[in-house]
Amino acid sequence: MGLMMAALSCALFGAPARGVVLIVADDLGARDLGCDGSKYHKTPNLDALAKSGARFSQASSACPVCSPSRAGIMTGRHPVRFGLTDWLPGRPDQPAQQLARPKLPDGLPLDAVTLGETFSKAGFATGHIGKWHLGGQGKGPAEQGFAFHRAANAAGSPASYFAPYRSANGAVIPGLEEAPQGEYLTDRLSREAADFIRANSQKPFLLVLAHYAPHTPMKAPEATVAKYARGRPGQQGNPVYAAMIEHLDNGVGLIMRTLKETGRDADTIVAFTSDNGGLCTREGPETPATSNAPLREGKGYLYEGGIRVPLIIRAPGHDPRVIDAPASGLDLLPTLAELSGVKPEGPIDGVSLAPALKGEAVAPRPLYWHYPHYANQGGKPGGAMRDGRWKLVEFYETGRRELFDLQADPSESRNLALDQAARVTDMAKALDDWRRQAGAVMPGPNPAYRPNPPGKDGVIRVGASTARVEGAQLRFEPQPHKNTLGFWVRPADFATFEITVEKGGPHTLRVVQGCGKGSGGAKVAFDVAGATLEYTVEDTGGFQNWATREVGVVNLKPGRATITVKPLTKPGVAVMDLQEMTLTPAKGTN
Repeated sequence: MGLMMAALSCALFGAPARGVVLIVADDLGARDLGCDGSKYHKTPNLDALAKSGARFSQASSACPVCSPSRAGIMTGRHPVRFGLTDWLPGRPDQPAQQLARPKLPDGLPLDAVTLGETFSKAGFATGHIGKWHLGGQGKGPAEQGFAFHRAANAAGSPASYFAPYRSANGAVIPGLEEAPQGEYLTDRLSREAADFIRANSQKPFLLVLAHYAPHTPMKAPEATVAKYARGRPGQQGNPVYAAMIEHLDNGVGLIMRTLKETGRDADTIVAFTSDNGGLCTREGPETPATSNAPLREGKGYLYEGGIRVPLIIRAPGHDPRVIDAPASGLDLLPTLAELSGVKPEGPIDGVSLAPALKGEAVAPRPLYWHYPHYANQGGKPGGAMRDGRWKLVEFYETGRRELFDLQADPSESRNLALDQAARVTDMAKALDDWRRQAGAVMPGPNPAYRPNPPGKDGVIRVGASTARVEGAQLRFEPQPHKNTLGFWVRPADFATFEITVEKGGPHTLRVVQGCGKGSGGAKVAFDVAGATLEYTVEDTGGFQNWATREVGVVNLKPGRATITVKPLTKPGVAVMDLQEMTLTPAKGTN
């Protein structure tokens, strides 16, 4: 009776909440929910949650990949401060990479103050269910303030979503040893969460439910998958991914019903977010998972598709609203703490969004990102800064900087760096100052760097992803239906490529190019190791209608060489799309 009266008082008078449920999805894109614009995925429970709470339309993660962003959610501090800048244990350096990654820690340091520790010290029962990925033995949720924990270990993904449950590294997922054959992991974790709420319904509690879904491997019950028709490339239309999201959404419905059944819905905060943007590139079977359009790129990239995430906070006593101010995963700890009457210990990089839930303005503040790694999805080492409507992206390989007006151009399609050089300089200095203040570690030269070497057949294959672009608009587009150097709308823009030559002699240069109707005829110069070949672009009927064409023969010397591709004329809307170049030893070459 006492808890019921307290719940009623909380709902009516805005007293501190006595329950917190934080649900974190894995690799769920900012456009994947119905309330965020998806017309393909079915998310009725999350849509209802958004209608009853605050939906943040411009929320971001602290990093475009999982472990760092989860560290930010857990601590309210930027993961750079812990040296945790990539997923654990991270992607090893490879010869194709110009830079070597900074050394990563083996997990979140134990002196980091987490949500679990913050709420445990305030007298809350604390539980963590699902993905941890912030350290293994001795650095798990039990050591970070969560008295109850289940299905959490060092792994970042399961080997399968169906029982028996094992992590990708082969270890049994702890706490899930007993499971009926074929049980679905997402459903199981949601039921575990409901059980935790029932077990702690008579006391203050904090529950973090960290789903593995919808991270790869793409797996879902066949009956659910069959409900969705496959869509066209470049759009949301992956039936397996949609089914994974549906089961995740069903779990949200179960949690909301459980809160109501236990009488805790009136005094419990329910927050929902994701650790990074959706996977829009190919990374295993049944991928890409989604499209983040109109946002650019996805997981592993510092563009908005990689860092923008859904964020919903339903707090008792607060009216529903849509909040357009920029928000961050770093803000969750201070926000949940303030709404619960809990005082965080130590410094916090995030800010409380509790005033925004009451309709007050969020004070302007810059947001920063530091990702000194090569992502599995193709993203390259870089940093970024957002200051209001303006966003700067900086690439560590070359120092290239891009500037976008997110208010006028949320798709980050028009790079304004050449038009607003002073703003770029000011923001770059602010980003550099922040890196120094936060103790960010930069990547260094990779001594094993060996760009675009020949294959066993002696052919040098130069993919568009290895381009270094110069100018404003030219860019690599990583989606599988493109995988091209495109957006070549300015004839002043050009690209350079590095290659490794093992055997000298004459090589035939061929290109894989596409060109839309009416745009053919552009003259392009290929400067290969100092020799220039001119080529006339062919109209192929579409920029992604690929044709392989011979450009000419060049003589190469052993060592490292450079290819520069520069337009000479541009009669149509764009020069071409360039997917690949090959240099094949001429017949008779040793």
